[in-house]
This record gives sequence, structure tokens and C-alpha cells, in this order.
Amino acid sequence: IRLHGLSNDDVKVTEHALLKVATGYTRESGVRQLERELGAVVRAKAVEYAEAQERKLSNVQSIVEYQPHVTITDIEEILGQEKYVNEVTERTPTPGVVTGMAYNGVGGGILFIEVSQMPGKGHLQLTGSLGDVIKESAHIALSWVKSHGYEIGLTNSRSQNIMEKADVHIHMPGGGTPKDGPSAGIAMVCALVSMFSCQTVPATTALTGEFTLRGLVMPVGGIKEKVIAAHRAGVRKIIMPLRNQKDVVTDVPANVREDIEFVYASTIWEVLREAFEGRIVARAGTTVANSGLDSRL
Repeated sequence: IRLHGLSNDDVKVTEHALLKVATGYTRESGVRQLERELGAVVRAKAVEYAEAQERKLSNVQSIVEYQPHVTITDIEEILGQEKYVNEVTERTPTPGVVTGMAYNGVGGGILFIEVSQMPGKGHLQLTGSLGDVIKESAHIALSWVKSHGYEIGLTNSRSQNIMEKADVHIHMPGGGTPKDGPSAGIAMVCALVSMFSCQTVPATTALTGEFTLRGLVMPVGGIKEKVIAAHRAGVRKIIMPLRNQKDVVTDVPANVREDIEFVYASTIWEVLREAFEGRIVARAGTTVANSGLDSRL
């Protein structure tokens, strides 16, 4: 404000308007873009102020008087359409689509995992600029779902192959952004189960975590950044590995923890139960492995 020749009383940006600039028009680890956007807002107010002062000096009567307060409406008029939209809260739950969580160069973010099937011979296709590690996670996820199709209730017998006459395509939108890392495993399983069962995962539920072929959920990194980004995007329930609970307690700000329901899972069966809100559980009478021990679900 001072750099543009005004005093602090000449421009008053409300807290909601400032948050609007930070979340809707910037996405970076620093504050350079935020400074530029705020500069544009102040320059617009400086022009309004100068015009108001000119009218006063010319004794020109004006119905519209200068208002120092900057609201959310003013932000949209000055900066135009938002560059970054809250995609989670606006998304309609769809079978085969799940919200994942990612760690990137500017902190954390969310990513959507989309799965579809088509007539084929059991092939898997992966797209979305995926790295080797995340491709391995996709193969492991599909292998687990195929081997447990009967327990999940996707097939009528243990010998039936769910992909005998179908191909599966896993896609992560945003092909221009490279994606890699061991944190999308449980989200991919839920996306596959969602697609095969035609059940949906709530749009405001996000998942992060890796798992083994035995179904054990493994811890991942970047929890603080992922949770804060998910909170900003409108996520209200997060499913993650049990061994990451300490990271949430020690690293995630208290105000963020209060707005989110955290669910900690040690097996993929717990993940499925929580993600589908009890609609996907092990078939009655089947035995599944839990941390190396057999337990009936």
C-alpha cells in the first residue's frame, strides 16, 4: 500500500479477500506471486482513489464515493476469473474416481485417480505422465483386487477372473505434470473396487498410503503438506496408514485437525470399509490376512 503512494487507511483488505487471493490466484511455495496479485489489487484501488480525489478538486458531484475496503467481489472484478478452482467440493461422486493426495514442489496437492473398463483380454493401460514407482503401485493394486475378487464380492467364485474379458485403464488427469512416488496405492485399490462394484467414494474423502500384496498398509511421507492441501481443497475425511498417526499429531496445525476426520488403517480391508462407509467388506465366511494373522471379518 505504501509503495503505491497510499496510506494504510486508504486500502483495507478483508481477511476473506486476502484468503481468496492466496487460494484462488496463487499456488507456489513462496510469496512472489501473492505479492504480485496483491500489487494489482492495490493499483486498482489507487486508480479509484486518484479519480475520487480528482472529482473532489473539480467539484464534480458523484453518486459513487471511494470505498477503501476490498471484498471478495472486488477481488474477482480486479483479478478476473480464479486460476485455481476448488475441485473436490464441486466434484460429483462417480464410480471409478477417487481423490488421492500428493507431495509436490510447492508443498502438497490432491490428484484424482480415474479407472474405467472396456471389453478386452485383461490388459492394463496407464496414462497421466506416471513414473515407475507409481506404475508399480497400479500393478500391485490390480493384482490384489483380482486375487481377492471373491472376498470383496466382485465374483461368484474364487476361480473366476474379473478381467477375463475386460481391459482396465487407470488415468491421472494433468498429463503435463509428472507424477511418481509410493503414496497412491490404497487410493488405486479403492478406485478399482469402486469401478468394478459401481460403488462410489465420497468426493470429500481423500486417501494416501502404500500397501503390500498381503494387504498391509505402509506409511508414506509429506503428511503435513498433503493434509494442509487437502483441507484447502475441501476434503473433510482422510484415510491414511496407522503408522502416520504421529505425523498428524505432531506436524499438522490444530485448526486443520479440527476440521478433518482422520481414519488410520493398518490393512487394506480397513481402508475399503472406511472409504465405502461399510458398503464394501469381506464376504461373510471368508478369511483374510491381517498383519500376518488370520482373522475373520
